Amino acid sequence: QVQLVESGGGLVQAGGSLRLSCAASGYIASINAMDWYRQAPGKQRELVAHITGGGRTNYADSVKGRFTISRDNARNTVYLQMNSLKPEDTAVYYCYANVVSSLKVGAYDYWGQGTQVTVSS
Repeated sequence: QVQLVESGGGLVQAGGSLRLSCAASGYIASINAMDWYRQAPGKQRELVAHITGGGRTNYADSVKGRFTISRDNARNTVYLQMNSLKPEDTAVYYCYANVVSSLKVGAYDYWGQGTQVTVSS
């Protein structure tokens, strides 16, 4: 009923930048929190950045000052600008959204399919 489609991943050298996008579509009345998570091989999925419906943000300590999360509510899209990338940022990045349904009562959690980010040294 709701799909999240990510784009923007790829291969970049250390010190470089990438911008991830995640567009939500479907039966959407509004979107509460939107987050970016990542999962590296052999590790647990971790929260990278969080943005509320009102635009407040939080970041993992490991990315503070380097990554910026933002959202376009008119486009139901969340972005992650990643600068000064390091090899340890290599992971599959997933977007998450808590969506208020326009089809049925309630808010529901949705995940994107993931996009690979690889940072070479």
